[in-house]
Amino acid sequence: ILTILGNSAVLATAVKRSSLLKSPELLTVNLAVADIGMAISMYPLAIASAWNHAWLGGDASCIYYALMGFLFGVCSMMTLCAMAVIRFLVTNSSKSNRNKITKTTVCILITFIWLYSLLWAILPLVGWGYYGPEPFGISCTIAWSKFHNSSNGFSFILSMFLLCTVLPALTIVACYLGIAWKVHKAYQEIQNTDKIPNAAKLEKKLTLVSYPTVGFLSSWTPYAAASFWSIFNSSNSLQPIVTLLPCLFAKSSTAYNPFIYYIFSKTFRCEIKQLQCCCGWQVHFFSSDSTAENAVSMMWSG
Repeated sequence: ILTILGNSAVLATAVKRSSLLKSPELLTVNLAVADIGMAISMYPLAIASAWNHAWLGGDASCIYYALMGFLFGVCSMMTLCAMAVIRFLVTNSSKSNRNKITKTTVCILITFIWLYSLLWAILPLVGWGYYGPEPFGISCTIAWSKFHNSSNGFSFILSMFLLCTVLPALTIVACYLGIAWKVHKAYQEIQNTDKIPNAAKLEKKLTLVSYPTVGFLSSWTPYAAASFWSIFNSSNSLQPIVTLLPCLFAKSSTAYNPFIYYIFSKTFRCEIKQLQCCCGWQVHFFSSDSTAENAVSMMWSG
């Protein structure tokens, strides 16, 4: 519920101010699409299976669930990587080079991200890697436990780990370290105290854009650790609760990005104040006159 409401608010504000969106903000929209797509396509099945104490459906629904999770997970990771790279290029480029990052360029990049994610998601369907149930039995993912005795599966998981996790994560870290170094050098070079607020504003923006990345990586790290344990050891060596909690923690990554935007982005807060939720689902847009602005408020519950 939090994922759908929060990311729907992000998409609604993006549609409302579509003509004012900057090209890098399209990646934020793409991240919201991936998060809400994961919630709609996967979570109902997992919730119903939890109430049933066993996976509902057969192999087809299990493969569907695992494929959706892999598709949207890789898409989120690559989107965060693209956001970090573009932020780094914008921070370290001249104004003329910044203008080269147009909406068309970002749209092409987003298309590549989805095609790249789809490619990795369908590879297990064509024989490289496997999909299967989680050890606790109420959701499905890549069949990690089959890889310790299968060269085909092991090569897939190793390639996926390097190209979809390690390389993007290292790129993200390197880009934000580069931005932080740029901010640090700007502080050192400032001689006029009137420019200090501008540097502080730049640092605040750096903090804002890095929070979703840090949150995503930290939430998925326990799941990656449990999964790699299953590669080299029997899945029975871990208690069901040990494999369940990292999975739930990883899935929670889809919910908190809108709240981070709300806390740290003044623009997003202003747009949210112009939305009114009716019955928790319908969203209406109001005019910007003072009466409407005083009447409209956004309430977050849960």
